[in-house]
Amino acid sequence: MQSLSPNFIDLSTIPPRLPDMAATTDRADRSSVPGPTTVDWLTPVELHAWKSIIHGTRHLFAALDHALKPHGLSGDDYGVLVALSEAPDDRLRMAELADLAAESRSRLTHHVGRLEARGLVERASCPEDRRGQFAVLTAAGRALLEQAAPHHVASVRALFLDHLTQAELATLGDVFARFSPSPGTSPCATT
Repeated sequence: MQSLSPNFIDLSTIPPRLPDMAATTDRADRSSVPGPTTVDWLTPVELHAWKSIIHGTRHLFAALDHALKPHGLSGDDYGVLVALSEAPDDRLRMAELADLAAESRSRLTHHVGRLEARGLVERASCPEDRRGQFAVLTAAGRALLEQAAPHHVASVRALFLDHLTQAELATLGDVFARFSPSPGTSPCATT
């Protein structure tokens, strides 16, 4: 299967030679498979949920990326511009932005460089820490964000929100909030 985004990898959860383990619903039965390590294989319900999340989010993010292309943005670009627009003075330290964008510091440095080359973001030194840098949203970046936002919101509604009830949205929000790291603790921002 071709990956829809370079940020995703195919996460296989059941080895092809153990299909019988996928059908085992008793956790004790699944974890007692002889071998070099004990593996707690996914039940059919767990596997369905996991694969649905992986495939559903891949297709959703690919469709949202496609909808942003006429504005010259990717979903990741849009996310960086939004994070900066919501920050005080339209600026964030690069490490903090990496955390919010779920990008490694190295990847974010290149990403901000591309946005900077387009005049959407600029870097500013941090007076308190000469080694630190801020990413700052420019007027051109804000203008592009304001132009793209109504279209992006319409896409989010059409591709996602309109397919869910208010109760489902509340549940999804609560569930995925559990996986959002506290500021400064994202493994993506530390490398």
